[in-house]
Amino acid sequence: MKVSTNWEGEMAYTMTNQRGKTMHLDPNGDGVSPMESVLGGLAGCMGIDIVMVLKPYQDKIKRLEIDTDGERNDEAPKYFKSIHITINIDGDIPASRVWRAVNLSDQKYCSVANSLNADLSYTVVLNGEEVEDPKK
Repeated sequence: MKVSTNWEGEMAYTMTNQRGKTMHLDPNGDGVSPMESVLGGLAGCMGIDIVMVLKPYQDKIKRLEIDTDGERNDEAPKYFKSIHITINIDGDIPASRVWRAVNLSDQKYCSVANSLNADLSYTVVLNGEEVEDPKK
């Protein structure tokens, strides 16, 4: 995996992957900050895993939205100390299966989650109601 990141002036950069897809990074302008892109990458990675693990229920998923809320260190380097991930999913899917997918993503499949040195915590909201992890 390789990306090229080019300075566009001031604090703006454009990242381009090997397929030619770009992301505009600019914490002070119209782009995404690098740390926001980490949160988005985490959510995207987990979302891919969750849908793959829930493949038998994929036609029953009506909505999947993942919110990430990161707490950063006060002093430089301002790394993420903790990140809370809320998985909002609607559909006719057993809560135990959703939690299984979340836990497999966290513990086994999500490369982004496993690359971070932050404490990760999770909330699952299924059809508008928070559901507990049956294994806890």
